[in-house]
Amino acid sequence: MVIGWRQTGRLFRIVRVFVRHGLDEFVTTLHLFRAYRWLLFLLPGYWSRKLDKSRGQRLREALEELGPIFVKFGQLLSTRPDLIPEDIAVELTRLQDDVEPFPSDEARSVIELAYGVRLEEHLTDFDDQPLASASVAQVHSARLGDGTEVVVKVLRPGIKEVIDEDLDLLYVLAHLADKYWSEGRRLRPVEIVEEYHKTIYDEMDLMREAANATQLRHNFPDSDLIYVPRVYWEHTRRDVMVMERVSGIPIRDVDAIRNSGVDMKQLAHNGVEIFFTQAFRDGFFHADMHPGNIFVGPDGQYRAVDFGIMGILNDSDKRYLAENFLAFFNRDYRAVAQAHIRAGWVPPDTPTEAFESAVRTVCEPIFAKPISEISFGRLVIRLFQVARRFNMPIQPQLILLQKTLLNIEGLGRQLYPQLDLWETAKPFLERWMRDQIGPGALLRDFRQQWPQIAPLLPELPALIHGALRRLHDEPRGEQVSTDEIDRLRQELTATVRGVAGIVLGCVLVLIAPFIAVFPELPTAPKMNWLGGLVGACGALLVVFGWFSGRRRGRALTKPKNRSATRRI
Repeated sequence: MVIGWRQTGRLFRIVRVFVRHGLDEFVTTLHLFRAYRWLLFLLPGYWSRKLDKSRGQRLREALEELGPIFVKFGQLLSTRPDLIPEDIAVELTRLQDDVEPFPSDEARSVIELAYGVRLEEHLTDFDDQPLASASVAQVHSARLGDGTEVVVKVLRPGIKEVIDEDLDLLYVLAHLADKYWSEGRRLRPVEIVEEYHKTIYDEMDLMREAANATQLRHNFPDSDLIYVPRVYWEHTRRDVMVMERVSGIPIRDVDAIRNSGVDMKQLAHNGVEIFFTQAFRDGFFHADMHPGNIFVGPDGQYRAVDFGIMGILNDSDKRYLAENFLAFFNRDYRAVAQAHIRAGWVPPDTPTEAFESAVRTVCEPIFAKPISEISFGRLVIRLFQVARRFNMPIQPQLILLQKTLLNIEGLGRQLYPQLDLWETAKPFLERWMRDQIGPGALLRDFRQQWPQIAPLLPELPALIHGALRRLHDEPRGEQVSTDEIDRLRQELTATVRGVAGIVLGCVLVLIAPFIAVFPELPTAPKMNWLGGLVGACGALLVVFGWFSGRRRGRALTKPKNRSATRRI
């Protein structure tokens, strides 16, 4: 990596700030400065430094002095307690992304450039005094033409160029650390910077944030638990987002919430339920749930803002996460190890017994504490730390999940210190798993796949006939024996019958509820019995077709009889 003059000047400023805060160990770790470590003793103020603060606090203060981009990077590092020491991770969670606002005339210029017309053609009563200001954007209040109160989020002018410069420098430092730092291989600094690169660029696209908010609002229509403000798309651009203005008590103001009459225990449990509903029902969750982004209404309803960072879980991730969590609740460490291997989170050749033993060694001391003192989020982090020792690659979706879980648990215990996250999470996950593997899940999957299956069914007999014809017409020079052809014909015939049984059974199961509850027939009680009978017959057909198919599959994999070998 080549360092330019501007980067060199910026790098030496970073060194000066770090040394002033007593963070020499981070400076001399770099190969670039290792030969000059003795020069640190000559720097002004080196001997008069006060080092009575913890290294985590000193690092936090240094990042705050370096500016908003390094604050954002520190916030990202705080989500990686599986990679950095716990004392530093905890301190970095206290980083505040509050910076001086930029002038309102610049905000107006950004808005008018995005709209291509004067601001007043879209917004009225635009307040020049910002409601909040952060490193990437700031927020103003305004009204639409019909008087609707809105908030206007405006991207900070020139922020992309600033971020690009600092990213280039971060990449240089990461490559140096990766090459010359003894901990570089384990901590993977280049991957951390790459993750930050993606996150910060996503935050600079306000159209993406607006789409995230719209999706989350769609997932919770008319919910009593959480309210997501509406996005006004006709006024939203890449650099400007206009959203409904919501009010409420900031969730960090615990005394004000309690004085408003909100049930604190229920509020804390609702927060846990909201998180698990987002993660497991929808596979799409708010991943930036720090106190500044959450308000509480007088009825105890959560009101969320700032949707720049969202987490996504696919069906496989959700299934294996639920299996892992439930195995933890039941202290079944073998199931934890097996779920990791099946999910592909660790290499397939990972020894199950060794992984199980490592997980048990970490978790048993934690379970020795009273349940109210156990942090579920910390437990998950310890699990990922163990998995990293078994070559578990970085899973971005799991990183966001563990960060959000820690935030939710921390907020919940601020609201209600006796919060038992397990009490809420375990029943939720057990219900979710039953829904995923029960008859309802089978029918749901069948309905989803039916549009793809249905067009293929009429072609099935012709495909089977064609396969048998090709076997029959095979050149005589290498002919399959008659016994083999008969066996294949029998297997294909049985397969067709099994598929037909499954299809017919699913159809019967689907129509059974309609027969059972058909309201206009005078013989409704009798129809209930008939519906139950039809449903039972359908279920039996499905089960019979399924298990007979598995039995045939095992038969096909058995070694063939010597008499059925090919003759040349």
